[in-house]
Amino acid sequence: MKRIDLIATAAFGMESEVAYELRKLGYEDQQVEGGRITFRGDVAAIARTNLWLRTADRVQLRMGEFSARTFDELYDQVRALPWADILPEDACFPVDGKSVKSQLSSVPAVQGVVKKAIVDAMAARYKRTVLPETGFRYRCQVALLKDVATLTIDTTGDGLHKRGYRPLVAAAPLKETLAAGLILVSRWHPDRPFVDPLCGSGTIPIEAAMIGLNRAPGRYRDFDAEAWPLVPREVWDIAREEADDLLQRDRKLQIMGSDIDPEAIRLAKFHAEQAGLSEHVRFEVRAVKDFQVPDEPEGGSYGFIVTNPPYGERLGEEKEVEDLYKEMGAAFSRYPTWSSFILTSFERFEHFYGKQATKKRKLYNGRIRCDLYQYLGPRRPRPQAPTEA
Repeated sequence: MKRIDLIATAAFGMESEVAYELRKLGYEDQQVEGGRITFRGDVAAIARTNLWLRTADRVQLRMGEFSARTFDELYDQVRALPWADILPEDACFPVDGKSVKSQLSSVPAVQGVVKKAIVDAMAARYKRTVLPETGFRYRCQVALLKDVATLTIDTTGDGLHKRGYRPLVAAAPLKETLAAGLILVSRWHPDRPFVDPLCGSGTIPIEAAMIGLNRAPGRYRDFDAEAWPLVPREVWDIAREEADDLLQRDRKLQIMGSDIDPEAIRLAKFHAEQAGLSEHVRFEVRAVKDFQVPDEPEGGSYGFIVTNPPYGERLGEEKEVEDLYKEMGAAFSRYPTWSSFILTSFERFEHFYGKQATKKRKLYNGRIRCDLYQYLGPRRPRPQAPTEA
């Protein structure tokens, strides 16, 4: 089957997790850059990556990449690309654009030149003077970075964070892709307890349950490329069958979310129900100062805390957030065998939490620059082999 170039886009700081996911899917031929991972695959990769990638924003088909410092250069090289090999005669193809540190800095002008070049290429191939654009959507994008243009067609449609289970949200929701990324960074394993003690509308515990059951996050949604002749229907059917076969429905999980806000917990339970995960995640109303881990055995339970507390971004909230971080530090310290992963943009977090992080990692929650503070607990002792009589 013909090999194609694809790009999985990612939030800054999440590139290594997306690359890790791609390797798990078998796509080793990849190049990691800021905000994107370019990889090679066949057309089945379009279906499989859209269904399985938890931390990527979207999957794009790369049409070409070249240097362009003038509009004439841009037009000529865009027109030379094999658009008609992908776009049918009636394709609807809007053009998005962005330009960073490039001589062609006017994004509307760049979009207009690219649109005209694609129209002219398509009109020449199909021998038409007017293209109807009444068919399926092929969203094209031109991205200019330091005078290098990358031309892509989006295969995803709505961003990959749209899993379909969260029609209702609480204030300042965390994207599902970032929530999954925090869990993957923690290297949590499904046989270990998992708690989010400031869970809001439940995104982190629900994503943990999907990871624990090995459920493909895109299994129950649609994608733009499903309507493309390039990716036959049977390819999507096979990819979904694979996802169903790999689902570990009977795995027992210890996942809990709590929050002081009863309305947030109501939303969390609703979202878990929408996702079909109510039996795998437990939610309860509880203040973080009263935090308790589930079923703590003698000697400690080596579990994981992953949470996204308030940042104190609004005026007047700073004192409340400082007190909250003090409560978190006191509550979590009662469980020294647990590992904690806390995402916040608050620069003095460690001071109020009362402990310096083992490691920190820079991430972005939307446009907010954050740090993931990682407090790594001790390794769980290996079970001792029975001694011989």
